[in-house]
Amino acid sequence: MTSDQEVFSLYDSSPDSLLDICMDYIVANLNTITTLDPTSRWRKLKDDIILPAELCEKFIQTYQKKNRVNDNIANLFRDRSRTRLDRVKLRNSRITDEGLRCFMVHRPYSVELVQCEYLSQASLDIININSDRLVSLKFGPLTYVLSQEEGHLRQRGHIIDAPNLRQLTIQCRGLTIFPLLLLKPLKNLTHLDLSEFTSTVSTCALHELKNLRSLILHNVLWSKEIIDWITTLQSLRHLDLSHSNERHGKYYNPNEVLSTIVTSLPHLQSLDISGTNLAGSGAASVSIVKESSSGQIPDVHVRCDIPGLVSRVNNPLEFLGLYGTHHGACKRHDIPAKVISGDANEEQILTAAMAYMERPAMLTRVLNDLYYLFRYENNAYVGRALTVVLDAMDQHVSEKHIQISGSATLFYIVKGREKARIGIKLKRRIITALLDGMEAHLGDDTMMRNGCLTLCQFKIPVDVLFEYERVVQILLNGVADVNQEGFVQRIAIYLLNSLACQVDGKQKRFLGNHGAIGKMLNLISERLERRLCDDVLEVAWSTMWNVTDETPQNCQRFLENRGMEYFLACLQSFPDKEELLRNMMGLLGNVAEVAELRPQLMNTLFLNVFYDLLDSSCDGIEVSYNAAGVLAHMASDGPEAWTVEEPDREEVLERVAAAVQRWDLLAERNINYRSFEPILSLLHAHHTPQCQHWAVWALANLTTVYPDKYCALVEAEGGLILLHELLKHPEPYDVIKELACVVINNCSKFAALETGLAPDTIYLDN
Repeated sequence: MTSDQEVFSLYDSSPDSLLDICMDYIVANLNTITTLDPTSRWRKLKDDIILPAELCEKFIQTYQKKNRVNDNIANLFRDRSRTRLDRVKLRNSRITDEGLRCFMVHRPYSVELVQCEYLSQASLDIININSDRLVSLKFGPLTYVLSQEEGHLRQRGHIIDAPNLRQLTIQCRGLTIFPLLLLKPLKNLTHLDLSEFTSTVSTCALHELKNLRSLILHNVLWSKEIIDWITTLQSLRHLDLSHSNERHGKYYNPNEVLSTIVTSLPHLQSLDISGTNLAGSGAASVSIVKESSSGQIPDVHVRCDIPGLVSRVNNPLEFLGLYGTHHGACKRHDIPAKVISGDANEEQILTAAMAYMERPAMLTRVLNDLYYLFRYENNAYVGRALTVVLDAMDQHVSEKHIQISGSATLFYIVKGREKARIGIKLKRRIITALLDGMEAHLGDDTMMRNGCLTLCQFKIPVDVLFEYERVVQILLNGVADVNQEGFVQRIAIYLLNSLACQVDGKQKRFLGNHGAIGKMLNLISERLERRLCDDVLEVAWSTMWNVTDETPQNCQRFLENRGMEYFLACLQSFPDKEELLRNMMGLLGNVAEVAELRPQLMNTLFLNVFYDLLDSSCDGIEVSYNAAGVLAHMASDGPEAWTVEEPDREEVLERVAAAVQRWDLLAERNINYRSFEPILSLLHAHHTPQCQHWAVWALANLTTVYPDKYCALVEAEGGLILLHELLKHPEPYDVIKELACVVINNCSKFAALETGLAPDTIYLDN
């Protein structure tokens, strides 16, 4: 097993391979190697594409990480002259019999079909016809290719006709027959797995399987006939008689049965009796082991807490499965095995998880045990546990309880002491596993809660940008049901707000295109009806503030969805809520920056609200600042655009200037600008100096308090050129030019610190 140290270094020791990068791109852009046949409407490889087996199998593996393989994908492999498959491994696919035919014409030597529920019994004939090279065959759960009609099988003379087959796995829950014809042609079989058969397996035909080295009868009801047959398998090295349901794992005379099996199989190295009573009641006993049949060496007294394994005390098993055994056998002391699966300690639990990775019922219990270890104890093998959890979640996306247990354990891992060792690639795998589970179980509150809480442990939005669109869609679903009003809705909206902040316009537009504005306004409407002002209401406005930032399309959506109506209603219902008011005015500042939308704000009612808020002291200067910004942008369109008589334009401008003069230039701000373009555009409004006053004060304040963040932005966007031009223009009054000098000098000082040169200071001529 990979060491704990290796787990964390494995993901970040090297970049992704070029093959992985290219294959991910091809899967996301199928048109790079395929084209659509206009006649059949099937996808096919482009004429100049030839793929060897390694690339064909890699393509299928990569495709299945994101999508379900269907007949359209299978059709790409119909042409054997340009594709090659030695292994066909399909899980949770949508292929039908015809799709399987495209794969099987390659005569692969390994076929694995798990959760391929669209295959019928006709697929068995397709496999048999192309089975001359077949060495390994697996039918997993939800793959219904084996017929239940015994008469039909007898008439045909076989079920599986693969003379070279060495490994056969049939994990079909509910399959109740096993006629003697099934294994008749399979004399070369060395590995046989008949897990989940619900009736006693007939052993009439099994006596010919003298070469079996591995036999798995997980969840198969025992009988004396089966035990007698097992004892004849002299070559057997691995035997699994485990049960996921302890009620079905009860043997008569368990000590004698286990002793008989073990003493009859001289080469046995691995034994799994999990979920059974074969380990006995747990009473420790001293036994006598004969050391020599000749009697020359005296018998030895040995201790063994599992009576049926006394004969292995001096030859311990390499592996012994004791998870969920009756009477807690895994907790005993004298056990003749080197590695044990159980629930006595962390080592046993991790061993059990690896051993039962493909058994959802048992794996669910094991992951629950692992979760409690991480919740209440300090764990020694965090890296190994992380690998186990991720593998389990990847392989069993549709198993809700595995996803719930796994995501809960991930929460404690990513917030624990090893958090700093989780590098970029490992973070991405964890986040992808969480999103897969959340996407598959959107309606489950527990899964959504676990996923959201775990996502909160990462840096948002930086760590999730690679899956930005999928995260947004999942979280929007979490806030969609206004009647849900629970923890999931609350944490989902907080995450959405973080995702809307510090991202570019494309991502903000994606949020808007997928209904973020409408969903936020629905939440606001519902809370207005209940006259409830809570954190959800405030964050809903904050989210819209972020989503509308320099994104005109989203500003338009806000107005189209009765946003101003909700603004006035919130203002009337909750006039004293400072953070709510700040968030609402910040959003309206974004709307007012869009010239095409300003006429919709040119309304006496709206303008009077903004006019009154100029004197507000809510949240320091922020509400007053945003109200002045809205009015400055509206006034910047000129006197002819001011189409209302009340409030008077000149009175508004006079009050805007007075408000700006009151503000402390050293005030710290709760605001984040990605661009100064809307502010810089006001510097051209020489017809209305008050607009310039507000804009230059904003630049002066930000470059004074946060020079590291904003001085470079002013220069990069041409702000210094505009400010120098403003100084030369006759219209701006002196206060405006004094503030312009402050900005220019701030930027000069910052540049000097960066370059090591002395700053150039300018002064306003009196």
